Amino acid sequence: MSTDQERSPEQEQGSADDAGGEERQPNWWHRDHPTFTALTGFFTGLGFVILVPGLFIAILNLLFSYNTAEDLFPFVLVTLVIPIGLVVVPRTRRFGLFMLVGMLVTAIVVAGVAALVLWYMVTYQS
Repeated sequence: MSTDQERSPEQEQGSADDAGGEERQPNWWHRDHPTFTALTGFFTGLGFVILVPGLFIAILNLLFSYNTAEDLFPFVLVTLVIPIGLVVVPRTRRFGLFMLVGMLVTAIVVAGVAALVLWYMVTYQS
């Protein structure tokens, strides 16, 4: 004695797939998987730190002279509005936090490696 109210979502999806003949999508794709959000946010932050300043200065160099582009480069900090906006909105808060973490970790690693290389060059190359 089974009614439609007693059927699980998987059974509902299975009966819909049988009737329509469509390919069944993975069930985890419809839920907010915490690892997916964390990894996506982190690597978005990493790419953001690497790509945005580079693309910004490349576009500035195409549009303006070198000195003007150099003077306008600090405006790249305006792009920090994007992750801050993601953190403010409740639906994207988790993604935005991991994006900020990815940005901070990338900046720390780049600064650490630069400091280590500078120390090595000053100590052993001078």
